[in-house]
Amino acid sequence: MKKLQLIFILFLSLNTFAQSVNDKIKLLENDLNYWDKSKKKSSLKERMAFYNVNAVSIAVINDYKVEWIKAYGFADVSENRPATTQTLFQAASISKSFNSLGILKLVQEGKLALDNDINDYLTTWKFPYDEVSKGKKITIGNLLSHKAGLSVGGFGGYEKGKELPNTIQILDGLKPANSIAVRSVFEPGLKFQYSGGGTTISQLILENTTGEKYQDYMLKNVLLPLEMNESSFNQPPSENKINLLATGYNANGKEVKGKYHIYPEKAAAGLWTNPSDLAKYVIETQLSLLRKSNKILSKKMSSKRLENNYGVFLNDFKGTKYFGHSGGNEGFVCYYVGSLEDGNGITVMTNGRNMKLIEEIVNNVASLNQWKNYLVESQKESISLTIRKECEKNIDKGITLYKKLKKNNANDYNFANESELNELGYEFLRDGNINSAIKIFNLNIEEFPKSANAYDSRGEAYLNKKDYNASKKDYQKTLELNPNNDNAKEMLVKINQFLSTKN
Repeated sequence: MKKLQLIFILFLSLNTFAQSVNDKIKLLENDLNYWDKSKKKSSLKERMAFYNVNAVSIAVINDYKVEWIKAYGFADVSENRPATTQTLFQAASISKSFNSLGILKLVQEGKLALDNDINDYLTTWKFPYDEVSKGKKITIGNLLSHKAGLSVGGFGGYEKGKELPNTIQILDGLKPANSIAVRSVFEPGLKFQYSGGGTTISQLILENTTGEKYQDYMLKNVLLPLEMNESSFNQPPSENKINLLATGYNANGKEVKGKYHIYPEKAAAGLWTNPSDLAKYVIETQLSLLRKSNKILSKKMSSKRLENNYGVFLNDFKGTKYFGHSGGNEGFVCYYVGSLEDGNGITVMTNGRNMKLIEEIVNNVASLNQWKNYLVESQKESISLTIRKECEKNIDKGITLYKKLKKNNANDYNFANESELNELGYEFLRDGNINSAIKIFNLNIEEFPKSANAYDSRGEAYLNKKDYNASKKDYQKTLELNPNNDNAKEMLVKINQFLSTKN
């Protein structure tokens, strides 16, 4: 009788737990921002539509285990293909977190040293030091922590079917590479400057050291030991994965040409994965710090990795630390975060281009699972997204709506950030709607008359319209407001060449 009673109590407790998880999922689905009383009740589906995000996939970690996994929306709209928990997304810059695991594993094995000159390990190419580095040598540690003082923050990728550059062509900025050469912009070790270019150097170091293709080494030594069986650094992706791949969509909701871009910069942006696999990495990192697992790195090396921001970013919220990384490729954004204690975390991947939706999902989960000291802040609604659809129908009516909301609802929307209108203007510019872009940039200058960037953006729009005199005037104003704007200087040289040829 006692045994039966115990079984019943155990069943009851498990059932209560299951209901609790289901309640959390339902709240996320039905009232995403329930904790933020300044916002009206909105479902996840409604917020996905607001942000033009077609698919969201989520894995929640609680007490060092995956609490739940679920996917929403469509991996490909035109194919009417739903997103599933197996759907693969581009991890973009989250790739750098895994690259650091691969590099640090070689350090742990004594095949690399964090403080040595990178040219000690580069055999097929050497970094061309010049006077900018002031005689200081770049180290592997510098590359992993973005303190190498290097150019090229990120990469745009390549359309499917286009010729792809090799790693050396990328590093030297040679065709068919579509990015500039990776070179020193200031001395190494001086300060932080995010550089996917530096990460690409570490990709070549790994290949030169191991004699293996990057994707093969990472599969064998990082992904498979983590049991990330669906993930891969293959660029382009393998044929047997095609049906699992999400299609990327731009901020305006339009499909990326060719469905997604190819990234030969594998270490910086080349990982295809899903939240389920990403969660395995987050949990392994947490357990490694507790000396409860060492599938890739020891506790000592895992601690060094986080303390020095090698491929991760460590945040301290009132003494409680969280590690994480975001990612954004053409048509994709994603994010993961994990706590150093308590075993909490989340991985979120989307085939849209707006990080705000991810922030709302993370805040929902952090609040529901009571993450210790995690910063959950109320955010004003995006004004650019609020007026976007009206602007697409009629740009003048969209601008009128902006002014009406600012007059009557100033506290409800984000009018303080110039990037709101700037990003909307660029959406129209990328879509070839130059006149609408100029009208949005006009509004942005009206709202932020001392912003050099606002004039720079309108200058680009006028340049696209081939109104060289108006473009020149805007770039001159940009330099008046910010004499250090190198882009404006370069554009003025080009414009003067156009004008001289025209005359």
